[in-house]
Amino acid sequence: MLLLDTHTLLWWLGDSTKLSASARKMIRDPAAVVYVSAGTVWEIAIKRSLGKVAISDEWYGATFRDFAELPITAGHTRRAGELPPHHRDPFDRVLIAQALSEGLTIVTGDSAFDPYGVQVTW
Repeated sequence: MLLLDTHTLLWWLGDSTKLSASARKMIRDPAAVVYVSAGTVWEIAIKRSLGKVAISDEWYGATFRDFAELPITAGHTRRAGELPPHHRDPFDRVLIAQALSEGLTIVTGDSAFDPYGVQVTW
């Protein structure tokens, strides 16, 4: 079961060549269960409203046509708050907590996840 990091989702939606071939193959696998966190949706919405991300209005519908939503629970937020301060990005910390709690592998090219011992693939 996979959990997409924000840049992974953006690159998927934009069909970017920045997305690794192996990540693209894993995400396309019909047997894969692929999640997008509510935190990722929140992060994209904020960045979009600030003009930091240019993406079509259809991004939200396209996301949940292809992937399953992973809500953020109180347990996820508690765990995110208890993580060591290796990385201070609150959105990444929620993804790490969700992956650790739910047994998910994060699809990311970001090495900031490494110190947490969370499963990562790229």
